[in-house]
Amino acid sequence: MADIQRTILVVDDEPQILKVLKAYLDKAGYKTLAVDNGVKAVEVFQAEQPDFVILDLNLPGMDGLDVCRAIRRTSDVPILMLTARVEEADRLIGLELGADDYVIKPFSPREVVARVRTIFRRTQNSPAASNRIQVGSLQIDLDEHTVQLAERSIDLTPTEFEILAVLARQPRRVFSRLQIMELAQGDSFEGYERTIDAHIKNLRLKFEPDPRHPTFIQTVFGLGYKYEPDDEN
Repeated sequence: MADIQRTILVVDDEPQILKVLKAYLDKAGYKTLAVDNGVKAVEVFQAEQPDFVILDLNLPGMDGLDVCRAIRRTSDVPILMLTARVEEADRLIGLELGADDYVIKPFSPREVVARVRTIFRRTQNSPAASNRIQVGSLQIDLDEHTVQLAERSIDLTPTEFEILAVLARQPRRVFSRLQIMELAQGDSFEGYERTIDAHIKNLRLKFEPDPRHPTFIQTVFGLGYKYEPDDEN
């Protein structure tokens, strides 16, 4: 059972998927809101302010990418995408728009519940020994899930937050994409290494003064990424 009842919005145009996911999520202790189209999803999200969104990308009319984009205009709520195996390009776009993770259809409803629990756990707990990371002018509060750079607050999705924390814990160390995947998301991540690139791109857009010429989150070609701190202490 979930320790605190949280609300999850499930969006899918297939009635059987909605029925099954709602049954499993309700059994796990969550309050589940189920809708079958994108326009209704945005309306329900704005009215109910759920704690989590499970979002099918292939929706009629307003598709899942448009819904994700609309949600991210006002909220950093965790988003788990449901996608077909053939939709790799759409998955990458979804991650760039700010989705946290995805599950490929057909899937086990138990897998979806497990993924939801894992993402919730990431937003609450951190494996770091300290509750705060400070590197130069960057401050990360692992309990409050807040980020400040030179006293400027930066809103990140849960996955972006975890990736930044991985890099900032060991500044100037180069992490491969696989290492970032494993440290930030652990066993819950089943995607391709290149999806890390989409999250890094989002981080830079929010974080860097000039995302095209990043100074903090740097690419080490052929190896991966590193966090390069500024000189402020």
